[in-house]
Amino acid sequence: MRKKEELRLKRHKRIKMKMLGTSEMPRLVVHRSLKNISGQLLDDTTGKVLVSLSTKDKKLKQKFTSAGNIKSSEVFGQLFAQTAKEKGYSKVIFDRAGYLYHGRVKTFAEALRKGGMEF
Repeated sequence: MRKKEELRLKRHKRIKMKMLGTSEMPRLVVHRSLKNISGQLLDDTTGKVLVSLSTKDKKLKQKFTSAGNIKSSEVFGQLFAQTAKEKGYSKVIFDRAGYLYHGRVKTFAEALRKGGMEF
């Protein structure tokens, strides 16, 4: 593993200790790579994934020409918010997974708020 990724994982571990997702208010974890972005709603009390969505999914892959930019991050955030609302989740704890709250992560979070998610 590269040094930069090791430092991010260390930050994520430190951040994760301070937040706990429940079935009423799950933890929303965002993961970004150079080409894609994904999000998961986690219930830490039972250890289950409640909702998972990624730009790699077959249904969503067609909507993006390139999923590694800010514009696609905004569209993905709105789609994720819509999917989570359909499953009955509107209040979440946002976990940025050690990434800076900047760029695609920030755009994703703002799109979630526009979609009706609260955090």
